[in-house]
Amino acid sequence: MIRSELIQIIADENPHLYQRDVERIVNTIFEQITDAMARGDRVELRGFGAFSVKKRDGRVGRNPRTGESVDVDEKHVPFFKTGKLLRDRLNGQ
Repeated sequence: MIRSELIQIIADENPHLYQRDVERIVNTIFEQITDAMARGDRVELRGFGAFSVKKRDGRVGRNPRTGESVDVDEKHVPFFKTGKLLRDRLNGQ
């Protein structure tokens, strides 16, 4: 599912809301999650899961084309851990 499909589904299920308002709500939610993660905060949506940021240390990598050693800087990557309700639903329980 992509963002526009999510917006359309929410708008269809809530005919009292304008689609532009639903789009603004969805975009605001995603922006808040992104901003919190950029600050290094953890975002938990009960029953769905938790978004967090993990730090990957710098390392020496290898260029697969030339085999040459390359320094890879440390970086922060997003991480998602599913909640129990989501896991149970995916496994048919």
